[in-house]
Amino acid sequence: MKRIFLFVLTNIAVLLVINITLRLLGVDRVLDQSGAINFNALMVMSAVIGFSGSIISLLMSKWMAKMSVGAQVIENPQDPTERWLVETVRRQADAAGIGMPEVAIYDAPDVNAFATGWNRNAALVAVSTGLLHSMSREEAEAVLAHEVSHVANGDMVTLALIQGVVNTFVVFFAKLFGILVDRVLLKNDGRNGPGIGAFVAEIAAQIVLGILASMIVMWFSRQREFRADAGGANLAGRQKMIAALERLKANHEVAAMPQNMAAMAISSQGGFSRLFMTHPPLEERIAALRAGR
Repeated sequence: MKRIFLFVLTNIAVLLVINITLRLLGVDRVLDQSGAINFNALMVMSAVIGFSGSIISLLMSKWMAKMSVGAQVIENPQDPTERWLVETVRRQADAAGIGMPEVAIYDAPDVNAFATGWNRNAALVAVSTGLLHSMSREEAEAVLAHEVSHVANGDMVTLALIQGVVNTFVVFFAKLFGILVDRVLLKNDGRNGPGIGAFVAEIAAQIVLGILASMIVMWFSRQREFRADAGGANLAGRQKMIAALERLKANHEVAAMPQNMAAMAISSQGGFSRLFMTHPPLEERIAALRAGR
């Protein structure tokens, strides 16, 4: 969950910064001298901004993850647990055919782990202290295998490409909305370029559309979770993977979470909130593994 949530949040922030910077530099004009919209220029600009946002977010993903949770990379293992973590990830990375990821621990009571990074040979795998305290080594091994599978599958790179396409349409329609507001409500013919009202409307539309468009990214994320579960089962063993998911199910109760976190809960059920879930319900993941998928 942290991996996708941080990526999407960073992406929206980067898009806003790029748009504001282009506006200040005066290089975001998509209207000709008569005030007509140059749709080719608008689409090209939208694609440049959209893919720039997703690529920058991807390149920043590992740094952002470390900073946001305070993850401490294990440089020299100091105790048996750290040595076991590093050796387990090393063994799984070799089996998956990827470079050795950085291995980190972050202090948090929740039972969680994530993997991120712009390159499958330069990734980060981080686990919470809550996971280490709550899971057996067999269960933790399966969770690590799941995260290593995300890296081996190139999920972050594919996510960045999908986010880039989504961003392109978000920027395109947000700019059109800004121009529409400028002309219809503010009576600006556009000959001198969009006014400040268009810019404000564009930024507001970009935030709203960006949040709605994240549903596409979340859908993709849910599909990749099934594949990562299957990869984790191959690396650590199917029964270990099932046991790890059952442990997660026992440790994550939506009812115990604050209301504003329910939509992101790992075991959240159905309804509109499901559209914003980064992970499928644990019951579905366990059932898929038991069915051999």
